[in-house]
Amino acid sequence: MIQSVFASRSFKEYQISSLNESRSPVQKDIYHAYAQAQTTVFLSHKHDDLDDLKDIIGFLQKKYSVKVYIDSSDASMPSITSGKTGENLKKRIKECDKFILLATNGAIESKWCNWELGYGDANKFRDHIALFPIKPQSSEYKGSEYMSIYPSIRYYSSGEEYNNGQAIEEGYYVAYPVENSLRVITPLKTWFTERK
Repeated sequence: MIQSVFASRSFKEYQISSLNESRSPVQKDIYHAYAQAQTTVFLSHKHDDLDDLKDIIGFLQKKYSVKVYIDSSDASMPSITSGKTGENLKKRIKECDKFILLATNGAIESKWCNWELGYGDANKFRDHIALFPIKPQSSEYKGSEYMSIYPSIRYYSSGEEYNNGQAIEEGYYVAYPVENSLRVITPLKTWFTERK
């Protein structure tokens, strides 16, 4: 079975209590020096999705040892949204190794998340950008069209096979949009180690 959209709060076992560490700008020289080039992730999100945001940050940090950056309450951001906000976001996206959109229904409808996704697309390209699709427990997912354009994080359970018949190891993968009738997947752990 392939799980391509996750229900809200599916990752609550990983929830972190504070977002403070993720709110500070990524300082590559510091993080990369002490952590053997620790992968940095710009996590685009709708600010209202606080519980899922804490869950996913905890999941990424605890399971994959990545440094996650979020812009909400970053002290270097202007207090009132302005052109400077956009300039700061562009800088942060470029500084991070990977870009992930926490693709909730709210984020899909957000003009800022869409702007970040577009900028991330232009700067991270196909191999360094992914959606993390999350839907409300009792609602439909609104982002299916995004999943035909961008790579997305999925869960493959036992019993799935590659086109050549080899078994797919159970776990999380980045699945790329289908091209020429082929689905390309990369283990999430491997994806985090692939650099620009």
